[in-house]
Amino acid sequence: MARYNASHKTKKAKKLARPFSSLASFLLHNKQNQKTTTMNEESKKEIDELQEEATAEEATASENPATEDTQEQENEEVKAASEEKEETADKEEAKDPLKEAQEKIEELNDKYLRKVAEFDNYRKRTLKEKAELILNGGEKTITKILPVLDDLERAIENGKKTENVDTLREGVDLIYKKFIKILSGEGVERIETTDKDFDTDYHEAIAMVPGMGDDKKGKVIDCVQTGYTLNGKVIRYAKVAVGQ
Repeated sequence: MARYNASHKTKKAKKLARPFSSLASFLLHNKQNQKTTTMNEESKKEIDELQEEATAEEATASENPATEDTQEQENEEVKAASEEKEETADKEEAKDPLKEAQEKIEELNDKYLRKVAEFDNYRKRTLKEKAELILNGGEKTITKILPVLDDLERAIENGKKTENVDTLREGVDLIYKKFIKILSGEGVERIETTDKDFDTDYHEAIAMVPGMGDDKKGKVIDCVQTGYTLNGKVIRYAKVAVGQ
């Protein structure tokens, strides 16, 4: 009986202890679950923070080129605005009518002074050349005529020593031909009058000769003084007698 009671008590104690054991196990398991949940939440939170940081770094990395491009674009815009401002200032300065008129006046005044100086130099040079031409214009012709003078002086000296008139006449004739040749080389030509019609462009009538017949009317009868032209221009009219 006593063994039965002890066994019964033992079974009863086991039966009473089983719920407590289950409760302790539940509490322990629940505590472990809470701890695991807490750990999972912390890990998840850390993971989320790491992901947010990574996302922020990626965003920053992806935004840096755009930021550089934006900065470069802003610099270009500032430069363009500065250039445009300078151009506008230049245009406004160029469009200033008073300043433009003053610059135009200064330019014209400078050109005027230069032209006046050039004309004054030209006038002085022309006057000097003209004076030299008047004084020394015949130098070339005179130089060519001097040999004729030498020939005439020799002819005069020889005429004093010789009594041969024919020889003297021949020498004078040669000197005359030489002189005519020199004048011809300078453009001097004799105006022909023999059997020519009277021409007021070349002839000067100093006498009218009546009774010469119809065939001599208006003709040059005699030349009193020979006329000459220089390069086609009459430098001395031929003085003639004209038939009437």
